[in-house]
Amino acid sequence: MTTAVRPRRSVLYMPGSNARALEKAKTIPADALILDLEDAVAPDAKQLAREQVCAAATSGEYGYREIVIRINGLDTPWGHDDLKAASVAQPDAILVPKIDGPSIIRQVESIMSQSGASPAIRLWAMLETPRGLLHAEDVAGASSKLEVLVMGTNDIAKELKAAHHSGRGPLLTSLGLCLLAARAHRLTIVDGVYNDIKNIEGFEVECRQGVHMGFDGKTLIHPSQVEPCNRIFSPSEGELENARKIIAAFHEAEAAGKYVATVDGRMIEHLHVENARRAVAMSEAIAARL
Repeated sequence: MTTAVRPRRSVLYMPGSNARALEKAKTIPADALILDLEDAVAPDAKQLAREQVCAAATSGEYGYREIVIRINGLDTPWGHDDLKAASVAQPDAILVPKIDGPSIIRQVESIMSQSGASPAIRLWAMLETPRGLLHAEDVAGASSKLEVLVMGTNDIAKELKAAHHSGRGPLLTSLGLCLLAARAHRLTIVDGVYNDIKNIEGFEVECRQGVHMGFDGKTLIHPSQVEPCNRIFSPSEGELENARKIIAAFHEAEAAGKYVATVDGRMIEHLHVENARRAVAMSEAIAARL
């Protein structure tokens, strides 16, 4: 039996100050939209962006897309007002940037509670600072409301004074630490952005790297990245065919009182069945949207 999952293959940032972009987002087939009040918004447009984003979040016009509001940090002039407004707007989740440790998560929860936020609103946390990376496991376990970790790879490269190039060698330690933290606490984790929007081949290579590492999806900065991202982070037909063979073979083995099976000459154990069921569950969740 498969377990229901929520696809988060493609997570697209949309600038909150751009009304046309917020309107266009209603037609983009991304799994989730981050309506951004932080990096994509100039200081003199923060108030307008907050109003537009909160109106969008309450509109109910985005269909299956998960709506996430990224607030400014609580140490900025806008962060507290962003969080209070987002709590009232009732998005699916609120994304908190530059998390340095679990205390910020608890502070956010307190403000949300005081602002009358629905218990259904989830928290997403951005890991993009050296201190945050070193405390990734503590952050991941800080709250039952926390559901997704988001990698801020541009900021990580900047803070590490590292090159951000093909293969991402200088970032692999940071990515691995956060993957471990996410899996230890059964959280979703999405990879960082790819900056060269015209280099689709390079983008696809990085998506595949993310899949191989174990990420659930990737954050995006342009609508053109959505289709290849969805495709690469979805189980292929070949993977699904193999997954169903594994599930069927193991079911037959269990019925015969055995706990291993063989598929195409390979020994299959329970861990392979879990992976197979996960792939089928993801495929079914994607199909249900269509």
